Amino acid sequence: MTESSDHIPETKLETPKRVHSWTWFFVEYGAIAFALLILLALLLPNVRFAKEPARRVQCLNNLRYISLAVLNYSEQYGSLPPAYTVDALGKPLHSWRTLILPFLDQEKLYKTIDLSKPWDDPANEVAFKTVVRAFQCPETELPAGQTTFVAMASDDLCFHPTRGRALSEFKDGTNQTVMVLETDREHAVHWMSPNDCDPKWFLNFDAKSPLAHPGGINVAHVDGSARFFRASTPAKTRAALMTIAGGDKVEEY
Repeated sequence: MTESSDHIPETKLETPKRVHSWTWFFVEYGAIAFALLILLALLLPNVRFAKEPARRVQCLNNLRYISLAVLNYSEQYGSLPPAYTVDALGKPLHSWRTLILPFLDQEKLYKTIDLSKPWDDPANEVAFKTVVRAFQCPETELPAGQTTFVAMASDDLCFHPTRGRALSEFKDGTNQTVMVLETDREHAVHWMSPNDCDPKWFLNFDAKSPLAHPGGINVAHVDGSARFFRASTPAKTRAALMTIAGGDKVEEY
């Protein structure tokens, strides 16, 4: 007797295929991208804020470098440089910034300049097109050759218009007189230009002016020091810091 059994066919189970959902792809990765954009937006102001103090310090260092160059000029020639040189007719030719180039390690550049011809004469094209880093604030974007580092020239201010000024003339004290200051972008000049700062600007600028640094400017004193000068400083203090022998004693500001 033959024993029979029913044959049950083998069933092959297939792994279900993964269904890709493009909708969920865009939702998930879109959310990640959005979160990254928000994070970037939050970080950028902090990065900018962190860079500002470093750039302000570099700006101050440049002003110290300039003021020391002026003092080294004075040591060699017996006086500060004039605000500008003039020709036989009294026409301004070159700035004090040009005259201190040898004391800024720029003697090679200085020797390319023909001091008998105006600063913007074609004969002085090489220097005209040269950017002198010491005259730059890293926080200020300007056309090539422009600077916001300026002086104030007058008979009773730091730089005499046409002659050198001896340090003995600073009766108020070298630490009580501003030598070089940082103006705003709208009053920038070419570093070779015999133009500088109108004293009225220093007396009247405020926090609304297009300043390189929030809340004030950097200044250098005749003693070679440099510091941040707040836009909120009273006009009386500003006036006292401008003159060389006004008799005004300036307290800490």
